Amino acid sequence: MTAQNLQQILDSTNPVDLMRNSQVGAYVYPVVASEFSNWQSEVRAWRDTAVLFDQSHHMDNLTIKGPDAEKLISYTAINSMANFEVNRAKQYVPVTPAGFVIGDGILFREAEDEFVYVGRAPAANWLLFQAETGGYDVEVDIDRRSPSRPMGKAVSRKYWRFQIQGPNAWKVIEKVNGGPVEQLKFFTMSTMNVGTETVRTLRHGMAGAPGLEIWGPYESYERIRETILKAGEEFGLKAAGARAYSCNTLESGWIPSPLPAIYSGEELRPYREWLGADSYEANCAIAGSFVSENVEDYYSTPWALGYGSFIKYDHDFIGREALEKMDPANQRRKATLAWDDEDMARLHASMYDREQPSYKFFDFPNANYGSANFDSIIDESGKVVGLSMFTGYSANEKRALSLAVVDPDIEVGQKLRVVWGEPDGGSGKASVEPHRQTEVGVEVAPTPYASEVRVSYQAGWRNLANA
Repeated sequence: MTAQNLQQILDSTNPVDLMRNSQVGAYVYPVVASEFSNWQSEVRAWRDTAVLFDQSHHMDNLTIKGPDAEKLISYTAINSMANFEVNRAKQYVPVTPAGFVIGDGILFREAEDEFVYVGRAPAANWLLFQAETGGYDVEVDIDRRSPSRPMGKAVSRKYWRFQIQGPNAWKVIEKVNGGPVEQLKFFTMSTMNVGTETVRTLRHGMAGAPGLEIWGPYESYERIRETILKAGEEFGLKAAGARAYSCNTLESGWIPSPLPAIYSGEELRPYREWLGADSYEANCAIAGSFVSENVEDYYSTPWALGYGSFIKYDHDFIGREALEKMDPANQRRKATLAWDDEDMARLHASMYDREQPSYKFFDFPNANYGSANFDSIIDESGKVVGLSMFTGYSANEKRALSLAVVDPDIEVGQKLRVVWGEPDGGSGKASVEPHRQTEVGVEVAPTPYASEVRVSYQAGWRNLANA
């Protein structure tokens, strides 16, 4: 009998074996063109001029409304709902009863009893499950991300979503608006004009300068996009394609794809039975040199991902008791790894070695080849002291970088090595070619790596020092 849900799949296989040999291919940022000019210039635009990010297709949008909407969110989030006012946003982080992270995303409070979650599927699925099974008086509506490979079929969403970022972003914004736009506090929502339309805004920012995220009905997608691009021409605004978009997280320090910690524990069996065989969780691909038969070795605590400061014990929530028993000082923490230039040159040169297999291909600018990536970080003795979880190349920094979680005694400036490539010539994943492993020297660096971001981001937001 064909499996109908995740639990039925896991009943016949080890979850690590399932995900290490997934056939779904590498994670895709769908629909948006790979490049509009060239990805290097598009990356440099958010540091030098301005950039238009198109976020319309790669995230789920989950609307939750009703008398119990805040109650549902509060009970599933490590964050406090105190002082969460209408027209504000915050990062939403749910954990399992054992205290491990399920996922994260951005939560918009659009009305007193109406919230919109925007982000990857794991946190959206958890909210949907709790809403359906927890006896909450809420209505939910899910607008799933666009298909990774639409195969020529038309794609539509409920909303388009853009970001205007970079040093010249506010000049573009005010020209589009036809007048001044107030620079509200970080993660505060408002409105602005785009041509004859009024759209919703969220105060954001990167590259040391204020910017906005804007959204509206998908029917106006082309008109809004063209209006912004035309207004931004004189300020050097560039449209960012999917290749450039995928590496902005390397500079800003957000680990976007931790493995949802839901594959073990009897308490979560009902959830795994609820998740379909076609769900993200049932088709997630684990990639990298770190291999363990115990799926829990791939789970992350909030502290490891930089979310420790989000935990507030002013409310009851799933996982609270488990988190209270953990010592934050003993948890892994987030860091950026700067990869050695000479080792990177050696890695790429292996593609031209006709005598033996190449090293695992390091794609530019996004080198990840799974949904959740785990490369072993080792010290001089060969001991695993952390996991490299998101890897690529920054055209702004001209460095190969990765976002990682490291043991608490690892210090900034310390020299370590990343084991690059999978053992035994590679797993059975569709995204893995035959290759050999190698070790790449890395230096532990601050997070975020870009100094402009460390200075400009809100305290506690993606910043290791405040985690």
